[in-house]
Amino acid sequence: MDPLMIGSAGIGVLFLLLLIGMPIGYTLAFVGFGGISLIIDPAVALPTLVKSFYSTFTTYSFTVIPLFIIMGELATICGLSQGIFEVADKWLRRLPGGLAIASIGACAGFAAICGSSVATAATLGRVALPEMKRYGYDRQLATGCVAAGGTLGFLIPPSIGFVVYGILTEQSIGKLLISGFLPGILLAVTFVAIIVVWVKLVPEAAPASFKKVSLKEKLLSLKKVWELMTGFMIVMGGLYLGFFTPTEAAGVGAFFLFCVTLLKRRLDWARLKLAMQETAKISIMIFMILAGAYVFTYFMALSMIPMRLADWLGSLAFSRYIILAIILLGYIVLGCFLDATSMMVLTLPVIFPTVLKLGFDPIWFGVISVLMMEAGLITPPLGLNVFVISGVADVPIESVFRGSIYFLLAIFAVVILITIFPQIATVLPNMMG
Repeated sequence: MDPLMIGSAGIGVLFLLLLIGMPIGYTLAFVGFGGISLIIDPAVALPTLVKSFYSTFTTYSFTVIPLFIIMGELATICGLSQGIFEVADKWLRRLPGGLAIASIGACAGFAAICGSSVATAATLGRVALPEMKRYGYDRQLATGCVAAGGTLGFLIPPSIGFVVYGILTEQSIGKLLISGFLPGILLAVTFVAIIVVWVKLVPEAAPASFKKVSLKEKLLSLKKVWELMTGFMIVMGGLYLGFFTPTEAAGVGAFFLFCVTLLKRRLDWARLKLAMQETAKISIMIFMILAGAYVFTYFMALSMIPMRLADWLGSLAFSRYIILAIILLGYIVLGCFLDATSMMVLTLPVIFPTVLKLGFDPIWFGVISVLMMEAGLITPPLGLNVFVISGVADVPIESVFRGSIYFLLAIFAVVILITIFPQIATVLPNMMG
């Protein structure tokens, strides 16, 4: 049978298995193994499967994933989320929709020490939502802004999304992490703009607060986030200046937060055990997906589908930006049904050769990809952040979706801006050399 036909059939089987609920890591490995067996021989497919899983779980550079995850867990134990929100509240409360804006600021701050969007949304949701409820905020605005703010955890470094992208595309993880800094700030500012416009149009959605906070109180409040600022400077400063590799930076950051939890007497055996269990659970899930992805990627390479697709798209008499728009539209559709990591693993083996052939910067496309994955986190019907916030706030899922849908506009606006001005994503990585 023609490899192209086998590859096309494999993609169809892949989506069928996902539709009936098979875990994506197993699905990728199963389809990849079957495809390689049909194109070459089972005697080749079996060593490929074994090597993929062995190398994924034993590669030193991949330890950056559990280290970034444990950083987030330790930051939660430290109580950093509460301190970050209190600081943002003191500085931003008097703005239109001040508590909602403070929630975005707190999400951005917590994202700087936690690489997970879902963890950021869940952690800040427990802190910010009760406050907004107490002050009479519209529940769509309150839940929507925290669900959207949580997506910053996937963009602002350290980000698991960039680590996965770097592994799949063999790009510099250090440069990718740095590339998310300016787009992350831009997205947070755009989220704030959405809130301000919302409150201006519907003032009753966010009752104004007239309580004054002195400059002295604002400055003193910064003491509550010294751990965050120090940890971020150690990790990202060391990475940017070339003192650490990404894995070393993650290790230093995790050790720093571990010491902070000890100094603050917030760490006991029960909390440490829970943090390690959560880290192991999330890390193994990601590793299983990556291992399956390697098998599937090899299958796709044998089928020649990525190369044929790149040749076909390159031959079209369209601007490369129209082709990019088609790719991004595909991400929006997939975001309705798949989580962010799964989208990345499924699409990059197929479309990344096309992106390179069209002449796009791979670091820049990494930022665009992560932004579109963020959109999937708040897109119905499977937006993970929406489900998390619905559970935390005990609010119907429909209300959270209605609130978060406006923030999709901010994500799309930032994607357009970075497409027009790619330097937003590339200037810092280029300065690294």
